Amino acid sequence: MILKAVLCGCGAMSKGWLRAIKETPTLAAAIEVSGLVDVNPAAAEALASEFGLEGAVIGTDLSEVIAQSSADIVFDVVVPAARFTVVSTALKAGCHVLSEKPMATSLAEGAALIDLAAETGRIHAIIQNRRFISGVRRMHRFVKSGAIGDLTAIHCDFFLGPHFGGFREEMDNVLLLDMAIHTFDAARFVADKKPLAVYCVEKNPKGSWYRHGASANATFEFSDDVIFTYRGSWCAEGERTSWESEWRLVGSRGMLTWDGADKFRATVAGTEPGLLHGSAPVNVPDPEHEEETHGHASVICDFVEAIRSGKRPETASSDNIRSLAMVFAAIESARTGKRIEISA
Repeated sequence: MILKAVLCGCGAMSKGWLRAIKETPTLAAAIEVSGLVDVNPAAAEALASEFGLEGAVIGTDLSEVIAQSSADIVFDVVVPAARFTVVSTALKAGCHVLSEKPMATSLAEGAALIDLAAETGRIHAIIQNRRFISGVRRMHRFVKSGAIGDLTAIHCDFFLGPHFGGFREEMDNVLLLDMAIHTFDAARFVADKKPLAVYCVEKNPKGSWYRHGASANATFEFSDDVIFTYRGSWCAEGERTSWESEWRLVGSRGMLTWDGADKFRATVAGTEPGLLHGSAPVNVPDPEHEEETHGHASVICDFVEAIRSGKRPETASSDNIRSLAMVFAAIESARTGKRIEISA
């Protein structure tokens, strides 16, 4: 069965979604993009022309385009402020929904969308594409193997200076809300632990071209006494880290480091006499399932499989709200100067 899809929000980010569908044979065979929605019809028309979607229904009203295109699913790629309305409209119209992150602009809105998905019997998932890359999948598998013993800490550094222009430069809490959620979600996945509390300091450093919150330093407490620390800046000029952050995983028997690109190094305690016992290298296996390492394409494949099989997708909103809760707890901690417990 081919699933008919309406893509809502035809800005630059939507191109990554459409490329993933077009360039992945299984998705190209499974999905027909039958509608495009945007407040600016010219943007939708340009997208249709670029991706050969001339037969798609184009409009500014999501409900009308869903009805005219007989859509089964909605791809939600709108700005965060419009997300609740778009997802609610799509679910009530009987569509499954795959949303950009963050899944909502508040935990209350996120919980309401989870409830609505349950009420309508439809799947609502989030495109946490950076969870579906080789490096993150390798870390997750390596931790589960027990090669470095019990995980005790994850430390991540993220330092870049992108000049986006547009809405990001006017956002509140821009780093935490728009980017750090990727690293928070990946850390939660790698650790396979529940986030419990956070203390965070957020600043907008001198020289920042963002209006608010371009840097943050956060310490999270996970279950089983695992600590996750995040140091990040989106206005850090000079030598940068990877977009995926630089990682150090500390276990009871050893460590794993990942530069966010291609370099992995894992070691366990050595046997040298004296103060420091040295270290011995350990192999970091490739991901067990290569098909899970293609970012957007892998998330969309997981979403389609969930629709067809009835299983819960990995990034279902009912799970992803825990990553959103980490973000909002960090924002609340930065605002109040207090340690904040995470309830989701």
